[in-house]
Amino acid sequence: MDAPSSPVFEYLRISVTDRCNLRCVYCMPPEGVPKLDHARILRYETILDVVDAAIAEGVHRVRITGGEPLVRRGVVDLVRQLAGRPGLDEVALTTNGVLLAEFAGPLKEAGLRRVNISLDSLRPDRFTRITRLGRIEDVLAGVKAAITHGLAPVKINVVIIPGENDDEVEDFGKFAYEHPVVVRFIERMPFQADGPDVPFLSQEQVLARLSAFLTLERQAPAPGGGPAEVYRIAGGAGQIGFISSRTHPFCRSCTRLRLTAAGFLMPCLDSPEGVQVAGLSVDALRQAIRDLGRHKRAHGKTCARFEGARCISLSDIGG
Repeated sequence: MDAPSSPVFEYLRISVTDRCNLRCVYCMPPEGVPKLDHARILRYETILDVVDAAIAEGVHRVRITGGEPLVRRGVVDLVRQLAGRPGLDEVALTTNGVLLAEFAGPLKEAGLRRVNISLDSLRPDRFTRITRLGRIEDVLAGVKAAITHGLAPVKINVVIIPGENDDEVEDFGKFAYEHPVVVRFIERMPFQADGPDVPFLSQEQVLARLSAFLTLERQAPAPGGGPAEVYRIAGGAGQIGFISSRTHPFCRSCTRLRLTAAGFLMPCLDSPEGVQVAGLSVDALRQAIRDLGRHKRAHGKTCARFEGARCISLSDIGG
């Protein structure tokens, strides 16, 4: 089989576990979500088969997610095996940062290129309340370790929740000014567990507040750089970014393919369609990816609605 000349998918996000050491309020309900039996979690060997098939069909970037990926044993070895795959330009990782101070060095040595860190408050008490379990000191140590070991650019993902942390927009702007990181404000997405009317702060609202004390200069999109709009901070060490799926939807330009921890390959974050990969050969996986690509193009979706989606929260699918 020959790969298509214009691949639908160029970027594969792999959830390696549904487990997490936090319980963030926007990611799962207070009681948590039912955990998968360990026997249902994909083996690394199967994940590598999916990656090989995806590379053959045009994917050249991979991101490891969870749950929290650093709680799964052997994740550094997985990064090493992925980084050695011909045709794969980049291996990245999304983490809550709690364990990153310990893992940043080994991950960099294994071939990890960069890291995204979820951080929704810079205030210790509030951070613990939002995450229900976490200590901000651990995450800030992880940010420092990622910078030290060159996992650049270090991206800080912030979900602004009205009435919860919306008074910290300026604090995060100052953090980006002072540190060599990209602080990315992400519009909160509605999931079945939340109900249809989830409040959020729009990109325009956040940008207006930041522009009151920072000089922001819009940067040209980087090739294959994803959906974020990025701004340079004049005189600052870092940058500001926005991922605005509700006010600036990017479905038409999306080239992402997602693999859940239970082995479900999906063409979209909110898609009801997909393929169970367990037991499929690499050739069968390639055909499945082609079929999902045709389905993604045929839908022509302009904005994620999460109606009829299989996931009820971000922890189901890896963010």
